Amino acid sequence: MRVDEILVVDWSGGNDRGPRPKKDAIWLASIRDGAAEAPLYIRNRTIAEEHLSARIEAALTEGRRLTICLDFAFGYPAGFSRAVTGSPDPLAIWDWLEARIEDAPKSNNRFDVAAGMNRLFPGVGPFWGNALGRDIPDLPRGGRARTFLWPEPRRLAERQAPGAFEVWQLAYAGAVGSQVLMGLPVLARLRRSFAGRVAVWPFEPLDAAEVALVEVWPSLIADAVRRASDPAEIRDAAQVRLLAGALAAQPPERVAEMLAVPEAALAEGWIMGIGHEAALNRAAG
Repeated sequence: MRVDEILVVDWSGGNDRGPRPKKDAIWLASIRDGAAEAPLYIRNRTIAEEHLSARIEAALTEGRRLTICLDFAFGYPAGFSRAVTGSPDPLAIWDWLEARIEDAPKSNNRFDVAAGMNRLFPGVGPFWGNALGRDIPDLPRGGRARTFLWPEPRRLAERQAPGAFEVWQLAYAGAVGSQVLMGLPVLARLRRSFAGRVAVWPFEPLDAAEVALVEVWPSLIADAVRRASDPAEIRDAAQVRLLAGALAAQPPERVAEMLAVPEAALAEGWIMGIGHEAALNRAAG
């Protein structure tokens, strides 16, 4: 897989974060032909989607191969997509969510959509973590209130990555579920806008398109972030900067190893770099 530019994105499931750079927002960094781009702060998903679309358009126009790495799960534990959409295709849940998620810079309906999915199953769950001031039927505030749990609550990738959180948690410390709900619709629209020119790893062969979408997890280089980042630098900015550099520095044979995934990943998705944390930390640090 030839890559001319690697773009790493730290996503956010929350609302607009304002004009001043801050943590828990969207951050982006890239390496293009060996040259690093300073981390870019993006205050909300509307701007981020426009920016990603423009980056893809530029890469296609200039004949560059672009890999976009995003830090949220590209799929759910095995069987969930079929249970919700009726299709075994893991990308079907992308389109299903895109048709239902309403997103504006200062509001969205992710908690209500999650409650709607919970209603497809007996009992209460599997999603939890209502952070709104109003109660939402079928979406408990705490995980212990659930009476329905997915048979295997973590994807195989999360079971191989100590510290990774379940996709069901939508709020409170460590939650990643909201990022998934608010990220997949954006990627679904990008796939539709650039149909046939964007491939999603590991669900589609990357050599079939000029642009690749790849799932990453910056915590794989947590050691390097602690060692190599400036104390004054926002952690999210440091993570995208260092991870972009670490991925760009990998030799082709190791990249090939990182892209080789177990069969279960073809239904759930995978985190690029699992099993290669030492190499990534060395390159980042």
